[in-house]
Amino acid sequence: MISTQLQKIDSELDPSAKNRGSYWIKTFGCQMNKADSERMAGILRDMGYQEASTELSADLVLYNTCTIRDNAEQKVYSYLGRQAKRKKTSPHLKLVVAGCVAQQEGESLLRRVPELDLVMGPQHANRLETLLNQVDNGQQVVATDEHQILEDLTAARRDSNVCAWVNVIYGCNERCTYCVVPSVRGKEQSRKPEAIKLEIEELAKEGFKEVTLLGQNIDAYGRDLPGIKSTGRRANTLTDLLYFIHDVKGIERIRFATSHPRYFTKRLIQACSDLPKLCEHFHIPFQSGDNQVLKKMARGYTIEKYKRIVYQIKDLMPNASISADVIVAFPGETESQFQNTLKVIREIEFDQVNTAAYSPRPNTPASLWPEQLSEEVKVNRLKELNLLVERTAKNRNNRYKDQLEEVLAESINPKDDKQLMGRTRTNRLTFFPKKGPEDFSYLPGDLVKVKIKDIRPFSLSGIPLK
Repeated sequence: MISTQLQKIDSELDPSAKNRGSYWIKTFGCQMNKADSERMAGILRDMGYQEASTELSADLVLYNTCTIRDNAEQKVYSYLGRQAKRKKTSPHLKLVVAGCVAQQEGESLLRRVPELDLVMGPQHANRLETLLNQVDNGQQVVATDEHQILEDLTAARRDSNVCAWVNVIYGCNERCTYCVVPSVRGKEQSRKPEAIKLEIEELAKEGFKEVTLLGQNIDAYGRDLPGIKSTGRRANTLTDLLYFIHDVKGIERIRFATSHPRYFTKRLIQACSDLPKLCEHFHIPFQSGDNQVLKKMARGYTIEKYKRIVYQIKDLMPNASISADVIVAFPGETESQFQNTLKVIREIEFDQVNTAAYSPRPNTPASLWPEQLSEEVKVNRLKELNLLVERTAKNRNNRYKDQLEEVLAESINPKDDKQLMGRTRTNRLTFFPKKGPEDFSYLPGDLVKVKIKDIRPFSLSGIPLK
């Protein structure tokens, strides 16, 4: 029986239930999905599940999915096929699809993969225990209705002991013509500042050194919260939140993502300049360097406005790094319009650009337009773009040569256990030896002064100095 009505049931665990078996979570897509997966892992741990050593040995397999591009969605079905076959010989296996594909496909996923036990959209991540209890009661559950996101009381099982994601706003109210996110992640829902600060304080007590505030459109934080200052300006903005959380003792660094140029303000830039824990890195997608394409995308800004934001940042923080997202081969994009995108990358000299060829997504206006470009054009434009991005990133990295950079050591390099890996304040991945001068050993969580020696397009290497 398919249950689409969410029932209130007792979610208290049976005290005798010491171990419910093992779980495996596979995460696809963005940082928001990674943060959701950490919270769901925390819920499973509290329920009595242990993390499995391999995917194929787990008693519960959860795929937290992404539908931003077609290839990410198709990967999910490939993984599901393997698990569906396995379930025929291991009927105790619980199979869960969470995230954006689950929200988009809903009950149709059960018709395609009848072996599924639970299909749940991203708004229901904090309700995993309740939904799994319904599965244990013999139901096949679909939870994709619009839902007020509950403040989560479960401690996430973090993938790092040094850096942590902190969701501050869920959903998105934008209507970009290519993007499926608003329809799968729902309307914007901001968390209260006090709840966010409390979570960060708990992270500090656990020894975390860095937090990244997350939102699909983080600059929209607070639009749905009450509060007007005597000046007539909203009190609950991202800038206000940064001032509110900045002085949490123990947290050394603060980052935030992802920004939208439409809502990015001079006041936010000034705050990042004034507050010492705010890292000098800004991720601001521009998507296209052509105003006509931006208008068709319904992005709500011009490339001139975007450049003004970037130059305001560079005026206040000359060494700040700027990264972006870009889509090429959008329906109807001409060669001249594509060249305008390349011009912007050459002019701004981004530190990093996430690139993609346009991928038609269900229930988006652009997917229905007749002027879709060929796969050959998509491949060629993406290849040309990627070559430029790599060259630009390496040129930008040259500024680090022989410089002393503060690196937060995050973990041991999985390819060389004699090295640590971490990031500069400007978010550049950096490798350095665990042992410094006089055989002093560094550990994950240490802030280390590293003299940069080797430059690559997307990473650095150096020598630690005591």
